[in-house]
Amino acid sequence: MDRRSTTTALAAAPALALAVAGLVHPHSLTTESADTWLWLHLVGMFVFPLVGAGLVVPLRGRRDPLAWGVRAAAFVYAVAYTALDVISGVTAGYVTGRLPAGASRPEEVSWIFRIGTPVGEVGSWALLLATTLLLVDGVHRLRVRALSLVTLPLGAWGVHVDHIFSPTGVAGMLLIAVGTAAAVWWSDPPPPARHAA
Repeated sequence: MDRRSTTTALAAAPALALAVAGLVHPHSLTTESADTWLWLHLVGMFVFPLVGAGLVVPLRGRRDPLAWGVRAAAFVYAVAYTALDVISGVTAGYVTGRLPAGASRPEEVSWIFRIGTPVGEVGSWALLLATTLLLVDGVHRLRVRALSLVTLPLGAWGVHVDHIFSPTGVAGMLLIAVGTAAAVWWSDPPPPARHAA
């Protein structure tokens, strides 16, 4: 695999991995689902920020205001969404998992979500901003090829409304993976053709 293909695959892989994880993400946190919930978020806290990192790969070497806007929004997403993962994922999952089997979730666990949910909202809005700015940049630079980048804000909206829950959040992460791959692919010129001597 050449450098361009490798870079493209690596940049898109985190969103693709989260889409796959979303297929097994419990839709509600109960004593029965707590271990799955906990472990998905323990792993996820290392993967979610890489989605933001993938979005900045097409901007390498650029110093213009739009590129810095994407970087700033991707950074806010990475920090806030990781915090959501730790608070509402790891912490709530751990506490719920320590309850007796079949026990009702206490109000204190809801308090945890009252912290995590607004922090996650900040992150998902930042993801939507980063992907929209990347689309605007693509329209300016790539013209018709930028159509493939429309998947970025569409996917970010899916994540905003449904995290990585199936089907909407899974589809959202898949769309982000496709858009990230397209943005990286089109930003990286192909290697020069080698001519036989």
